[in-house]
Amino acid sequence: MEDLQTRFVLNLLGYAVQKDLSPERLCKLSGIEYHALKQSGNVTITPKQVNDLWQNASHLSHDPLFGLHFGESLQLAALGIVGQIVQNSRTVGEALTHAAQFIHLLTDLFEMDVTQHDQHFAVRFIANKDRANEYPFLFRQMADLSTVFVLHELDGLVLEKIRPASVTLPYTITNQPEYERILRCQSISTADDYTLVFDNRYWNEPILTANYELQSVLLQKASAMSNDLSNNQSVKERICSYLLANAYLGIPTLEAIASNFNTSPRSLQRKLQDEGVTYQQLADSIRKSLAEHYLKSGQYPVKEISYILGYNELSAFTRAFKRWTGTTPVSYQKG
Repeated sequence: MEDLQTRFVLNLLGYAVQKDLSPERLCKLSGIEYHALKQSGNVTITPKQVNDLWQNASHLSHDPLFGLHFGESLQLAALGIVGQIVQNSRTVGEALTHAAQFIHLLTDLFEMDVTQHDQHFAVRFIANKDRANEYPFLFRQMADLSTVFVLHELDGLVLEKIRPASVTLPYTITNQPEYERILRCQSISTADDYTLVFDNRYWNEPILTANYELQSVLLQKASAMSNDLSNNQSVKERICSYLLANAYLGIPTLEAIASNFNTSPRSLQRKLQDEGVTYQQLADSIRKSLAEHYLKSGQYPVKEISYILGYNELSAFTRAFKRWTGTTPVSYQKG
């Protein structure tokens, strides 16, 4: 399997060259074996070394917005298989959804969340707080990069300059004109997460490079890479991660989830029983978490949340939520 982090580091060094920096010096300052990296790419790079590389690149280039400018120049090819999946997706919405599903192959600093509403859709980068607190400089640079990268790469896929309706960042920016130029938005405010909000008309915009057969192959390969990363997780943890990452698809049946994990429903049931849980309990747990999240956000009517979570009748959702929490969805939302 390809090492996406090494590929990304090589692209960062390539951008540093454009800024008249020596990649060899950057690697030496960051404790990375440059010649081994250049010759084979099979060099283990620690999170601290990546953090140091970003700090040195920003310092030597005298560019505190290094991540923002790097994101402006980055190409989808730099993301390896994740970039290929994006290029071969059918629509903008599908491309973003797949990118969110596999972003953990690129970084563990944050998660990518994509939500669609009646008038708009939003792309959020949500911090893994432990990792972000450990490497705050790296987190900010990577999140800046990812925010601008999503915007600029969509242009090439649909041959149109897409402009966000609004942008939020989890800090007060000091260079407002530069952020407005790069993000093409004058409505930039401060909130908890990095968020790009787009008009809903872009959601179904077709991607001109789509190749459905190739996409199917790439998705299988990416899923295999995800499974490799998750081998140290329990079956319960892997299923919960999958359900949360694919919440936009609703909660699948036991048969559907077993098919996704390349096993039989009976075998999956046995493995979960060994871990002291049933699939129904996991599904209810995820539904409860998602229901509380959607209700707390205040962005969705209770009836819409019921539909999102797979309930055909609002009364069934109300009964389930009261069983989980002891109160009704309406009372919980008001509270």
